[in-house]
Amino acid sequence: MSKSLKRVIAALDAADTPYDLREMPDSTRTAREAADAVGCALDQIAKSIVVEGEISGKLTLFVTAGGNRVCTETVAELLGEGSHPASGSRIREVTGFAIGGVSPVGHLNPIRAYFDPRLTDFEEVWAAAGTPRHVFGIAPDRLRRLCRGELADFVETDA
Repeated sequence: MSKSLKRVIAALDAADTPYDLREMPDSTRTAREAADAVGCALDQIAKSIVVEGEISGKLTLFVTAGGNRVCTETVAELLGEGSHPASGSRIREVTGFAIGGVSPVGHLNPIRAYFDPRLTDFEEVWAAAGTPRHVFGIAPDRLRRLCRGELADFVETDA
């Protein structure tokens, strides 16, 4: 078992919260792949998007529904600075996860998080469990508490 997966399991177990861990035979690197593998709606996938502040260099996690896209203008307003997608090496350095398996829980270092309200429309959501082939299902309110995610509207909307 990978160190990344062990950290996610440890975080979930420490929270004493029910979850459903699954290993998939194929990759779940994208939200579509994960939804197809699990057999759930695309928006039930809790994507972990990590951005880096252009001035501060701090990483911030945006946990969003699988079909949503993060709005860069809204993110800038929330963070008080512009940002860009964090590099894979920077994400691994701070969270301990590789792109394609970034979990919203079990990070090596604390990271500020925002949580997409769309995820609360479901009884269960699915998130990466630290590897490209592992996911876990959990109640969205529990996931939000575990990642210390602040509810915020930060996704692009159709004009």
